[in-house]
Amino acid sequence: MEYSIFGIVILILDVIALFSVWASGATTATKLLWTLLIVILPVIGLIAWFFLGPKRGRV
Repeated sequence: MEYSIFGIVILILDVIALFSVWASGATTATKLLWTLLIVILPVIGLIAWFFLGPKRGRV
């Protein structure tokens, strides 16, 4: 059961990250690369986007 909850949380966070990628001001090629990374490697892509993605409003 705990694995399915973990999977659902990762799925929700990935969808949020994908919306964030496509709402960013990055070029289309950059958006496509981030999208592929998040879709192919969900956990690693999510972590990478959090640390390496655009820093909109982050302190």
